[in-house]
Amino acid sequence: MLQHVRSPKWTMVGLVAIHRLMWTATGLIPFLFDKSVWVTAFIVMYTIAFLANAGAGIIWTNLMGDIVPASVRGRYFGIRNTIVSAIGSLTLFIGGQVLEAYPGGPGFHILFTIIFVFSLWNIVMFMFYPNLPLARSTESKMVSMLKKPLRDRGFMKAVLFLSAWLFLQNTILPFYSYMMLELLGIGYDRVSIITVVQTVVSMCSLYLWGTLNARYSNKYLLLWTLPIIALSSVSWSLIAIIPTFVALIVAHALVGIGTGGFNQLAFNFIIGDTPKSERPMFIAMYSAITGFATFLGPILGGLVFEWMKGTPTWVQTWGLASVLGLLMLLLAGTLGRRVLLRDGRHLHPLPEQKNAST
Repeated sequence: MLQHVRSPKWTMVGLVAIHRLMWTATGLIPFLFDKSVWVTAFIVMYTIAFLANAGAGIIWTNLMGDIVPASVRGRYFGIRNTIVSAIGSLTLFIGGQVLEAYPGGPGFHILFTIIFVFSLWNIVMFMFYPNLPLARSTESKMVSMLKKPLRDRGFMKAVLFLSAWLFLQNTILPFYSYMMLELLGIGYDRVSIITVVQTVVSMCSLYLWGTLNARYSNKYLLLWTLPIIALSSVSWSLIAIIPTFVALIVAHALVGIGTGGFNQLAFNFIIGDTPKSERPMFIAMYSAITGFATFLGPILGGLVFEWMKGTPTWVQTWGLASVLGLLMLLLAGTLGRRVLLRDGRHLHPLPEQKNAST
């Protein structure tokens, strides 16, 4: 569809507006609908919001690939994501304090009012983005465009491997909170501390990953994030030998370092290791395949935890997590090395980047 859009920027602004306003409008559901349809209304509004956000995300990702020069892209997004993460953590803390001070409806009224104001401001800020022309695909038909990423063997191997990794990773990582709260009986106050540690460590690591990205390729650094994420699951076994709280701090610190780097480098991979004229379809292909794998992982994880009910607590917590962590380590050390080290360690600019520098 983007090939027929004359103004990608204003299309993005329109989609962003739908997402922000529809997402914010979920706060009006109790005032607009009967209680019997609250959940249905929320699902419908949330779905519309994030369908629009998916479209806006493809345009924004493509636009940032054009705006930010390849030579500083890694460091730029490292700094950007560090700032965003810091503000997000502060906002989360302030929101929690508001709900603590004004429990129930009044607290949410305050938050949704603030959200509405910032949503409008956010939409206006997108209007100041440069209206860069979209590089047109060399193909005119959708099927031909679709074949472009499918024929790129290096890209598809990386995408399929990362999808397999995300599937395995998401069978366990989304259940960390469940394991702490329900299985180990950790209090909310300690879970909050653990979450803050994870966020702060992730925030600090983003700049480091960005700095390294100035020297090393996206796929090489992606490979290094995988064992860190895997070790976060393996480290749950520390519960058996050291205090549980300390073990969980270690596990979540590793999660913060690994997933923070993974998300940043995966983003740089799809805007930096793909041809400019076909980038929107490459982004869409990556998002569709990895998104499907990310969707299926927690479903399998939920079934596994349901099946394991009745087994000893240590099996459901550090036993299962350690086994899955070892499987991820094996996957990273074998198939991961073959796929992500294929092009070497250091940066290899695309032909179009070489021509631009020339």
